[in-house]
Amino acid sequence: MANQMNLAPENSGANLGFSGWRLHGDGKTVAPGEVVAPDERLSWARTVSMGMQHVVAMFGATFLVPLITGFPPATTLFFSGVGTIIFLLITGNRLPSYLGSSFAFIAPIGGAMLLPNGMGVALFGVLCTGIALAIVGAVVHLVGSDWIETFMPPVMTGTIVMLIGFNLAGAAKNNFQAVLNEETGATADLTGWITVIAIVLIMVFFRGILGRLAILLGVLVGYVAALIQGQVNFDAIENADWIGLPQFMLPVADFSVLGLFLPVVLVLIAENVGHVKSVALMTDRNYDKLMGRALLADGVATAVAGFGGGSGTTTYAENIGVMAATKVYSTALYWVAGITALLLSLIPKFGAAINTVPTGVIGGAGVVLYGMIGLLGARIWVENSVKFTSPVNLIPAAVGLIMGIADFSFNIAGVSFNGIAVGTVTALALYHLMKAIAKVRGTAQVD
Repeated sequence: MANQMNLAPENSGANLGFSGWRLHGDGKTVAPGEVVAPDERLSWARTVSMGMQHVVAMFGATFLVPLITGFPPATTLFFSGVGTIIFLLITGNRLPSYLGSSFAFIAPIGGAMLLPNGMGVALFGVLCTGIALAIVGAVVHLVGSDWIETFMPPVMTGTIVMLIGFNLAGAAKNNFQAVLNEETGATADLTGWITVIAIVLIMVFFRGILGRLAILLGVLVGYVAALIQGQVNFDAIENADWIGLPQFMLPVADFSVLGLFLPVVLVLIAENVGHVKSVALMTDRNYDKLMGRALLADGVATAVAGFGGGSGTTTYAENIGVMAATKVYSTALYWVAGITALLLSLIPKFGAAINTVPTGVIGGAGVVLYGMIGLLGARIWVENSVKFTSPVNLIPAAVGLIMGIADFSFNIAGVSFNGIAVGTVTALALYHLMKAIAKVRGTAQVD
């Protein structure tokens, strides 16, 4: 087990701090629970197989975003693979991460799709979000990340994540109860319930990787149920080619949608910071100096996706779960995952097959996923011991949540702001205003 050898020259990727991998173990056996560090790798056979496991882990969630928003699944997968490679390059191959589709973009994309040139306008929103996140990353890299904690403390991070998840409740209901046949009145309810129940049972019946893939496996169960009911149409698969490029598309500039998209930057910041801290905790390494690069990398990946037709990206908790279960943190696995995603995106029949997932299945999975996203906000509160006995924490969170969940909206100079933007801005403004007043007057606890 102590046998190691250097696989890359010392100056490999010096400009980005890129490091090669040291071979972990003898390339044949690894003791259960033995840790494989980010700068180490297993034998290539094991690296490839475990890298593909990361593709499976991100599969269900990544594909739900294009299915819900109407974006081409193959294009989303293409930019997911490209984004992962961009992330590894910008972070100097030192931070293991897979960039999949961010659920924070579902609501703003849905709003933008209602406008003329909807998909192009939505892509413009994704592009601008990525640019904004990249700028934040560059600032963090230069001056540090302490200001993020000051501007957006855990009470606000949890609130924003929660209101985004619960704001999507209406979309889940619409898919769950969609009318499939106007003449007979048949709806997708049964398929939706089967999908929900399957996800729930798989989560509690199985451990390890099967339990972590509950969303994907539940979607497969729901798909079979829909197939039995005659709700699946395979015509698109038959007409698709085996080999071909994804459907690329350029953004259409429309600054009126920025009110929908820019609040997503705050969520992506929270997700990336959380990812860096989680990996640091699991690997017992300090990655604070990579925080700016991580944000910059996700911003660049999101901007590239928005420019070419893909959805915005984010670091994936599903893949953190796989790392925690396997104790293998090698970045080599993520190169395999990114390349595998790219290759799959070049198979049009594969993308067409993904597009056959019925509305009821999407609705059932959405019921579970959106609720989980919302409760992640509560988890942030709990883990950071947020004190709601203080009105400085309580009132901004309460007001922001109601505005976000109820989907308050208004227009200023032709720019439309929806529930997520309204809830986010209101919560942050109230928090900092109340904190400043309470600190001056000494009327409330401000921690």
